[in-house]
Amino acid sequence: MSLVSDTAVRRALARARDGKALDVTEATVLLHARGEHLDTLLEHASRVRDAGLRAVGREGVITYSRKVFIPLTRLCRDRCGYCTFATAPHKLPAPFLSPDEVLEIARQGAAMGCKEALFTLGDRPEDRWHQAREWLDAHGYDDTLSYVRAMAIRVLEETGLLPHLNPGVLSWRDLQRLKPVAPSMGMMLETTSRRLFEEKGQPHYGSPDKDPAVRLRVLEDAGRTNVPFTTGILIGIGETVTERAESIFAMRRVAREYGAIQEVIVQNFRAKPDTAMRGLPDADLRELAATIAVARLVLGPRVRLQAPPNLVDSEYELMIRAGIDDWGGVSPLTPDHVNPERPWPQIDDLAARTAEAGFVLRERLTIYPEYVLAGEPWLDPRLAAHVAALADPETGLAREDAVLEGRPWQEPDGGFPLSAGRVDLHVEVDTSGRTHDRRDDFDNVYGDWDALRDRLAPDQDAAADEATGAAAAHPAATPTGGTVSGDPVSDDPVSDGAVSDGVMSGGTASGAGMSGGAASGAGMSGRGGGGGGPTPGEVRQALRRAEADPAGLTDAEAVALLSAEGQALDELAAIADDLRRQVAGDEVTYVVNRNINFTNVCYTGCRFCAFAQRRTDADAYTLSLDQVADRAQEAWEAGATEVCMQGGIHPDLPGTAYFEIARAVKARTPEMHVHAFSPMEVINGASRTNLSIEDWLHAAKEAGVDSLPGTAAEILDDDVRWVLTKGKLPAREWVEVISTAHKVGIPTTSTMMYGHVDNHLHWVRHIKLIRSIQEETGGFSEFVLLPFVHTSAPIYLAGIARPGPTARENRAVHALARILLHGAIKNIQCSWVKLRDDLCRQVLQGGVNDLGGTLMEETISRMAGSENGSYKTITELREMVEVTGRPVRQRTTEYGVPGAERLRASEASDGVCRSVRRVLPMA
Repeated sequence: MSLVSDTAVRRALARARDGKALDVTEATVLLHARGEHLDTLLEHASRVRDAGLRAVGREGVITYSRKVFIPLTRLCRDRCGYCTFATAPHKLPAPFLSPDEVLEIARQGAAMGCKEALFTLGDRPEDRWHQAREWLDAHGYDDTLSYVRAMAIRVLEETGLLPHLNPGVLSWRDLQRLKPVAPSMGMMLETTSRRLFEEKGQPHYGSPDKDPAVRLRVLEDAGRTNVPFTTGILIGIGETVTERAESIFAMRRVAREYGAIQEVIVQNFRAKPDTAMRGLPDADLRELAATIAVARLVLGPRVRLQAPPNLVDSEYELMIRAGIDDWGGVSPLTPDHVNPERPWPQIDDLAARTAEAGFVLRERLTIYPEYVLAGEPWLDPRLAAHVAALADPETGLAREDAVLEGRPWQEPDGGFPLSAGRVDLHVEVDTSGRTHDRRDDFDNVYGDWDALRDRLAPDQDAAADEATGAAAAHPAATPTGGTVSGDPVSDDPVSDGAVSDGVMSGGTASGAGMSGGAASGAGMSGRGGGGGGPTPGEVRQALRRAEADPAGLTDAEAVALLSAEGQALDELAAIADDLRRQVAGDEVTYVVNRNINFTNVCYTGCRFCAFAQRRTDADAYTLSLDQVADRAQEAWEAGATEVCMQGGIHPDLPGTAYFEIARAVKARTPEMHVHAFSPMEVINGASRTNLSIEDWLHAAKEAGVDSLPGTAAEILDDDVRWVLTKGKLPAREWVEVISTAHKVGIPTTSTMMYGHVDNHLHWVRHIKLIRSIQEETGGFSEFVLLPFVHTSAPIYLAGIARPGPTARENRAVHALARILLHGAIKNIQCSWVKLRDDLCRQVLQGGVNDLGGTLMEETISRMAGSENGSYKTITELREMVEVTGRPVRQRTTEYGVPGAERLRASEASDGVCRSVRRVLPMA
């Protein structure tokens, strides 16, 4: 290790003493502390640890988990230079432990009082070893993770032990699949050093799963899916001290933003025979203590910090002084298969060593007490009974009198929940409205707002560079996160999801972090935007290109068109309207339909969504199957040809619930078109049933689903999505669901929600991606533009998003969508729910040919603050269009003509069932 000056160490120690936040440079300095400086460092770290334990009511307590180690497979596709766990097939009796072997280990552990079953295995061995692939095929498993999932369920049901899964790198969807079968999961970050991964001869070279970016993404995805997650660093494998500090700060960032890192392990390298790194010296234990102490100072009092007790020789007290509060998993039965030369200490001896340092040893579960006590969304309901049987309800620690016995993992028939909560919200939202402007867990369900602002700051510079280079972008192509305070002032007509182009009162543009309903500067244009942008000549050139080759516009040209104003904007609208006339004629269409949002209970954490509620919130509700069917029948009697059904990701809903909902509607109204379930719901259903997306969609089609709404798209750019939402599906997953639906013969719509933390370049690329999917599959019926409604949106209330797109932007983007999608998607729809009538009329004269539906009940946008009502009658839709001089026609979902009986029924009801009609006051 290189030396640092005594003065630098003292200065950094003084900052630590005073509780000031350290930066990477100061942390690097403190990692060099030795002698008296190390003693001082440990004192500061101990103080932070003690404060954290006091805060959770565990002062003077150090925890551990009594576990068994289940090495499900020792095959791995990676080639790490220090690993003795991974081996080759010819050295094993079988590629995987058999179910009987797994259960025998678990049963023995249960008999000895263990409560954790630690599943450890190599990363995706079937990708490297044909023996692993053949074993999985022979035993009926699609992949290693399917076998992991199945064995976790067997352990839960037959022994009562709680699985903790360490299967290596996991995708967002993998985490969705495994969360219902394991209270916690883990993967060591090890290091963020790219040098150790990219340079030949380094320990992670040739190991695809050791890419630091990939491993950090796993930590983030665990947070997005609310999985209590264990991670850590491995020191002494060739990383520099600075790289070590950077790794600690990387974990800190993820822990702050998502709150899912339940534990950080600081593990010291131990050289092992028969490995490429057998000749390297072991990491010094004083070096380990310094690293633990720095990790404690950087990570703070809330993160639990662990040092494996079998790797610290006799220096237990030193590690406690350094700031640990946990010894990790200790097994009275199985060896540490990763460090087999280092036996676990006896638990009684560990308790004695802990007591010598002035602490009491207490047993915890694999899921840490804070997450046990918090419950949802961290703990899947299917595991709640298993955890409750072993957890002290007051402390969340392990119960000393717990009885280990298997319990059913899930009710045999799944079971659809009964009606609950504010089931009349669809009507009352137009009268009494929502109870509160935000849900009760606003401060934590979306992640840490301050951490999100911190992440946005560096993203601004990168986005600005990209937008400038790709499009010579106008201010709308500036990055996410900038804010402008105050309310918009304008003479222009605006929508509920649209602010004017006018001067923003009350402040000037600033960095992310301004609170109080701040409006993001991203996307602002005209006199409110400031800065450079396309010249009038560039806009004129883009207009000429749009006339000559609509779908051939470059990104730069398309972004230029989004800045059009005045005469140029009118010309853009005229070009779009000519294209509309060519492909769709002059008719303005609408469908008589009913939205049925069967539940608003959801813990996904979408930061733009004001609809989702906790199950205990005053506005929460869930409809029964009969209530869903009743509403569908009522809609049919009013002349509807379609029901559009979507809901929150309710933790109690089984994966088959979506099939039950579709069947219930078809049983009551056999000819009703069931337009149902967003890609997020498809992923949720597939994950809960352990079906592939394709198999799940086939089952949905058989149950009666006729088409899918292409919602949950928002902006198909993950840099934007992970600001908009904590845990919604990544863009690639949305594309896969939609493409697969088209493959199995289920058509979908396509959507874009815009005007929040995005920029114009995002809009252009989103629309072009939609076109590319359509050119490949042909499965989109329409493209629907959804302006962001800000009023009650959490991300706006937190001061991060701007209050929707401007009226000018709305006109421009509707026109641009028609232009960019020309020849691919025939129908462009505006949302009257989100746009006021006058702005709907304007976009109808700029490329739009469809108004969507009468809806009958629209709760999602109304909960967000839209003031345009929850339904429109046929008469109101006709009146909206009348001034344009264009004919209005009722359509089916497929844009056909409804039968005569449907037309008579809808005319008689004016397209809206009686139960949701507004009651007019007596004269």
